[in-house]
Amino acid sequence: MPPSTELPGFLHSVAPLLDRWGYLAIAAVIGVESFGVPAPGQTIMVAASIYSGTGRLNIYVVALISFIAAVVGDNIGYWIGLRGGRKVVDRFGKYIFVTPERLEKAEQFFARRGNRIIVVARFIDGLRQLNGVIAGITNMPWKTFLIYNAIGAALWVGWWTTVSYLLGSNLVMIMEHAHRYKWLAIGLGVAAVATYVTLHVRHIRRRRARAAAAAIAPTSAAPAAPAAPAEENPV
Repeated sequence: MPPSTELPGFLHSVAPLLDRWGYLAIAAVIGVESFGVPAPGQTIMVAASIYSGTGRLNIYVVALISFIAAVVGDNIGYWIGLRGGRKVVDRFGKYIFVTPERLEKAEQFFARRGNRIIVVARFIDGLRQLNGVIAGITNMPWKTFLIYNAIGAALWVGWWTTVSYLLGSNLVMIMEHAHRYKWLAIGLGVAAVATYVTLHVRHIRRRRARAAAAAIAPTSAAPAAPAAPAEENPV
């Protein structure tokens, strides 16, 4: 691919890769990021989508390659976690404060809410790179992981390729303006989470109180057994 028009902002770093390798660069960077290697997968997808807006790449091919690379990479991470992750955690986890007890709690958490975590993990730095490995370590069923991971990858790719393609270089300008309000956004997010947790805990306590009252009520409402007739004294 011939040298492109200059990409704005943080997208500079991936321009040489796209200029030289094109679609192959997209597949490689997103693929390795998806099984835990630090790489600018989301950045290169955004840059490739902006290229597509200028006619240098095909947006449909960019989206398809990004989706396949994300799903394949996450599944490689899953099998890495499933085959060797637990042994590594059991041996070295204590040095990074990942104890067997914490791992057990993570397994229970994934068992209850793992599906939703897998879907949203693609949009969160850190989880995007490690969600497959964590799912493997915690023994999430592979078919379940595959389905929800594919849903998350489709949403992630669909969102960023569409927004980047339509907004082009203006996307970076918008993100830079939004960056000024990040602490306000973080504060609102924390407040929202705290509110949700408070209401959720209150709901659980009320439900338990109602259940306890319902269990006590039949006992207290049960009629008393009739007294046995007194024996007559013989005359």
